[in-house]
Amino acid sequence: METQKDKEYKEFWDKRYSEKVYSYGKQPNNFFQKWITKFNPGKIFLPADGEGRNGVYAATLGWEVISNDLSIEAQKKGLQLADENNVRIDYIIGDVEELDLPESSFDAIALIFAHFSSDKIQSIHQKLTTLLKLDGIVIFEAYSKKHFDYRAKNPKVGGPRDMNMLFSEDNLHRDFPNYDILLLEEVKTFLDEGKYHQGEGSVMRFIGKKNS
Repeated sequence: METQKDKEYKEFWDKRYSEKVYSYGKQPNNFFQKWITKFNPGKIFLPADGEGRNGVYAATLGWEVISNDLSIEAQKKGLQLADENNVRIDYIIGDVEELDLPESSFDAIALIFAHFSSDKIQSIHQKLTTLLKLDGIVIFEAYSKKHFDYRAKNPKVGGPRDMNMLFSEDNLHRDFPNYDILLLEEVKTFLDEGKYHQGEGSVMRFIGKKNS
């Protein structure tokens, strides 16, 4: 059941993605671009894929892509970007917790700045694990708790205003316990992604391989 908070969240993203420009640009996230090329193409799921820049890039590499977001405006621009790149992505609208997707059906899941409501983060990550095949890969980059101070100094760098929606190593160990850790780090980085990711910030990065 959609709450008032859910409705407001969806309206926020519909408004942002209805702008003519691509909010975070058309190029893939650098960290995602670096890591997706290390794995053989298969089937990948991208929750909170926004305007599709990462899903479309994966499709150009030969991945079978399912993207997802709450916003129909995001879907429109994601499909437009796919057309521009002569690739196909399957783009599903809806709350990721309520999607009816088969278990153990994906070779990879990418969570790139996928900041869900603080009361849903853990359950969403647990559901995503059930969708991943054994030996499947999670590619994760999102703002760390240290980013809170960066955003206060420069709102243009983006990110949630709610500290509980930001990540730490402890959060990732908690949410992804049955993974071999290929990478887990907190780093300062400079973001140059469209209009809403501009400036210095702090991110958590995680690459995990499902082991059970």
